[in-house]
Amino acid sequence: MTQRAKIDTDGELSRPGDAGKRTHVVHRVAGLTSAEVAERVARGEVNDVPLRSSRSTADIVRGNVFTRFNAIIGVLWAIMLVVAPIQDSLFGFVIIANTGIGIVQELRAKKTLDGLAVIGEAKPTVRRDGVAGEVSTSEIVLDDLIELGPGDKIVVDGEVAEADSLEVDESLLTGEADPVLKKPGDPMMSGSFVVAGGGAFTATKVGREAYAAQLAEEASRFTLVHSELRSGISTILKYVTWMMVPTAIGLIISQLVVKDTDFQESVARTVGGIVPMIPEGLVLLTSVAFAIGVIRLGRKQCLVQELPAIEGLARVDVVCLDKTGTLTEGGMDVTELRALNGSDEAYVRKVLGALGESDPRPNASLQAIIDAYPDSVDWRCTESLPFSSARKYSGAAFSEGDGENSTWLLGAPDVLLPAGDPTLKETDHLNEQGLRVLLLARAAAELDSPEVAEGARPTALVVLEQRLRPDAADTLAYFADQNVAAKVISGDNAVSVGAVAGKLGLPGAAHTVDARRLPSEQAAMAKELDDNAVFGRVSPQQKRDMVGALQSRGHTVAMTGDGVNDVLALKDADIGVSMGSGSEATRAVAQIVLLNNSFATLPSVVAEGRRVIGNITRVATLFLTKTVYSVLLAILVVCSQVEYPFLPRHLTLLSTLTIGVPAFFLALAPNKERAKPNFVKRVMRYAIPAGIVAAAATFATYLLARSHYSGTGALDAETSAATLTLFLVSMWVLAIVARPYTWWRIALVAAMGGAFLLVLVVPWLQDFFALKLVGVTMPWTAVAIAAVGSALLEAAWWWVDRRFPA
Repeated sequence: MTQRAKIDTDGELSRPGDAGKRTHVVHRVAGLTSAEVAERVARGEVNDVPLRSSRSTADIVRGNVFTRFNAIIGVLWAIMLVVAPIQDSLFGFVIIANTGIGIVQELRAKKTLDGLAVIGEAKPTVRRDGVAGEVSTSEIVLDDLIELGPGDKIVVDGEVAEADSLEVDESLLTGEADPVLKKPGDPMMSGSFVVAGGGAFTATKVGREAYAAQLAEEASRFTLVHSELRSGISTILKYVTWMMVPTAIGLIISQLVVKDTDFQESVARTVGGIVPMIPEGLVLLTSVAFAIGVIRLGRKQCLVQELPAIEGLARVDVVCLDKTGTLTEGGMDVTELRALNGSDEAYVRKVLGALGESDPRPNASLQAIIDAYPDSVDWRCTESLPFSSARKYSGAAFSEGDGENSTWLLGAPDVLLPAGDPTLKETDHLNEQGLRVLLLARAAAELDSPEVAEGARPTALVVLEQRLRPDAADTLAYFADQNVAAKVISGDNAVSVGAVAGKLGLPGAAHTVDARRLPSEQAAMAKELDDNAVFGRVSPQQKRDMVGALQSRGHTVAMTGDGVNDVLALKDADIGVSMGSGSEATRAVAQIVLLNNSFATLPSVVAEGRRVIGNITRVATLFLTKTVYSVLLAILVVCSQVEYPFLPRHLTLLSTLTIGVPAFFLALAPNKERAKPNFVKRVMRYAIPAGIVAAAATFATYLLARSHYSGTGALDAETSAATLTLFLVSMWVLAIVARPYTWWRIALVAAMGGAFLLVLVVPWLQDFFALKLVGVTMPWTAVAIAAVGSALLEAAWWWVDRRFPA
């Protein structure tokens, strides 16, 4: 039912910047005095929920240091420091360095996030000593009087003190989509937001006592969990642990009990077999990649409120765009006023001036009218009806200076007029030019009547020109190039929306769909959405339904918006993106906030997400190949009852050159490929065959070397030959993972090969790493076996690509 507010003209409040002009307020309340605020602060009655955009420093250190694998490696490192030379303990120093890098990068990300969060933090308007002013959310005290307007989020629990057609959406708390009309004395729940009208409420619960405080704190926390990438890595680590424990026990028994060799040597080789099974660097590298992503996006004034949003946007294949504020800039200009039915233009200008003055919280369209038409001081507003997205119009009743009374409506012509009205043809012609048209109509019924729009007499058309964002066309072209479907979903007139989309070169703009004719059944709606790109006259609930319909077809959906009518859809979308200048409610539910209000920042976010996901998938293959061949080598050693071929120093060297250093660079490289699902499957389908080939080739070389060498120093020679084979096969895995080649990727692979060659030819490095190739036959045999292994790798990956496509 259409609602109204009776205006009490006893209280008047000047709008900032409009000295001398009047707006009408219901039951003006002065708010707390400064002394009362100070008393409440002293008693601790403050909204002290901290701004949580990131983990605390202690959490970051704890999360990076106290991990399951760090504990295992720490114990093994302590053992090695006692029983073996320092070079066999290098793996411990590597872990310390890696953990330090992780902590530093995440602290940098925290600093970036915290700084951006302060910039983007909503500042409620609080009335104290009779004066309204903005304060941070944490400065609100008990009994504060907080003013509200459309789009404002209710930040603490309270009770309505003033209401001017105040409509509040509580769907985020109750699930009920219909706005609730609030009157003085009604409760206000934190987490809800204003959709129409205005007013003020008194804070009755602040801090952690507020209904949504804990929820809001948790939702805005910097987190590295709840994403496919992170859960996939956790799944892999769980499987690795299951494989590692029995294999390690078997290896310990084999080396310490079955083999009658030097105790310290046996311990060193046992540890050498266990350490490489742990893909400890994979978790670190994921954290670092995400953290660096946050820092890079922060430099572009993009606040990532939930870290997995970087990953989510990389997987997006449909992006839904609201026209106003996204494709167009917020401001508008009145370009023409067309009087209808013989109306006097001077009189129409008076009406528009009075209408502009009747709303203390004008939207962009009304603000353009306020700028174009000054208020008529002799007109008095007696009732007002604020604009709402559901109604598509606003209104006001006036007592004119000459004693006449009139009621006026301003809104969408196709909503206020019946189908077939001749005025609509004129409007359609203007809409086809991409112009926005509002109809001024004189209502025949009272403003509080549910049929107020029926029988309204068209009086004038107000033609507004929207300012296109200069970067919108390039951004839409980017999405098209990246195979991301763009859907323009707007509450504006369908023809006008199509014209704007057409100016920006969006494919399908010529076939705009009026959402009022869309089927309500989800499957049928999804088909319409797949077949078309531009939709007008979409209601807030329809936006939400459209997101759900797209998701029902397996699409990963991003939604952008800046108004209260976008909140429900933003919350339901896989990724919600809000403009920094958008309403407080949209910023609260969005995972990503573009603080610079630039739609052109979105490609950077998409690119960053694709870089992170694509590259982590790529380097995960390196880490897990090492895990697979380490487990298989340990099993082969146990079954064959031979000494484990490697000391920790050998595998530290190999891991550093074939995984650690290359992975760091590969993880930070550009990557434009859209992220694909099934992370675990996609990684393991390469890592398992690569690990099997590497283990088989290495163990074959080791067994041949055992039959070739004898006498003192034979084990060192056998280890050196096996190390050469394992290094060459691992390098081939790196060479495959590094494709497609660029100059720096080739240089990276070549540098790692050169570093290993340096170890083989420099005498003191030979001694340090216990690597010295003996003779000619066995080293060349090792190279030949590695070549066969590399050929098998190529064949195996070719077969996997066809047998198990991603």
